[in-house]
Amino acid sequence: MTITLDKTSDRAITKKITLEEFLVYDDDTETLYEFEDGEIILMASESETNRRIASFLFACFLQQGVPSYRLSMKTEIITTGSRMRIPDLVIFSEELASVMKGANRSIVMPEMPAPALVVEVVSPNQSDRDYRYKRSEYAARGITEYWIVDPLLLKVTVLEWVEGFYEEKVYEGEQVITSILFPELKLTTVQVFQS
Repeated sequence: MTITLDKTSDRAITKKITLEEFLVYDDDTETLYEFEDGEIILMASESETNRRIASFLFACFLQQGVPSYRLSMKTEIITTGSRMRIPDLVIFSEELASVMKGANRSIVMPEMPAPALVVEVVSPNQSDRDYRYKRSEYAARGITEYWIVDPLLLKVTVLEWVEGFYEEKVYEGEQVITSILFPELKLTTVQVFQS
């Protein structure tokens, strides 16, 4: 399959393909793609700010006692039958970590247990995707917590999965972020953005 990129958007110009075709697609580059309803979506280059925030949170969760085998960056998650996302940070549940042990590709298939937590760091021009589309997809997948870290608006939105929907809490400034999965976490929004 040949893929060419539309320079005016993040979408690849190609005929619609199936998820199965996408999963075997390889363009011999390190480029990351998400998949959305038959279209290959070029992921925007990650900014240094986004990379630092994701790395800082990775270290924070390690300090909270999350074993390193449960933490992952750039894990692919099939959220529905026609969409695949790559969050900035994923915390596996123990059950999922057990299933992923020895996998040759870091991809969470629909029949696998859901991750416990995903973090998306908002990139410029990507807020709709993170705040709207991924929210409903991660909720449908049953992911317990979804964090949207927004360095543009300097806020962290924590979504907790309750009976099939996310309940939202927004944190700014010196507010301490609360997590149902990590009640001992003592982290403020300011600390996240100073990272």
